[in-house]
Amino acid sequence: MSKILVAEDEKDIRDLVGFTLKLAGYEVVFAVNGADAIALARQESPSLILMDMRMPIMTGEEAADQLRSSPDTSGIPIIFLTARDSDPLISGIISRGMDYICKPFSIDQLTAKVKDTLAAVQ
Repeated sequence: MSKILVAEDEKDIRDLVGFTLKLAGYEVVFAVNGADAIALARQESPSLILMDMRMPIMTGEEAADQLRSSPDTSGIPIIFLTARDSDPLISGIISRGMDYICKPFSIDQLTAKVKDTLAAVQ
């Protein structure tokens, strides 16, 4: 069973994503900000990270940069959750080999993206 770290500060979204992924058979751990995401990624060694771009304490992009620079977390795929599909940051995300899902997203879209990403790295 693959473990997925969900880093999202909005409780309703975090709960929906967690419920959806658990229903699909994944183990899920949660972080509410970028700093917590880094600590949990190091502690839990997830197969995938779903991370909101805009969070308190440390943004998703800042957290991803730190995760990418650490040998023990650099290989974990990251999918950003964002409400901005035209944000200039999106180009940077794609150019660095990461992916994203725009909010609002469907449950089917989320589970398909997770499944495809995990299949690509296993």
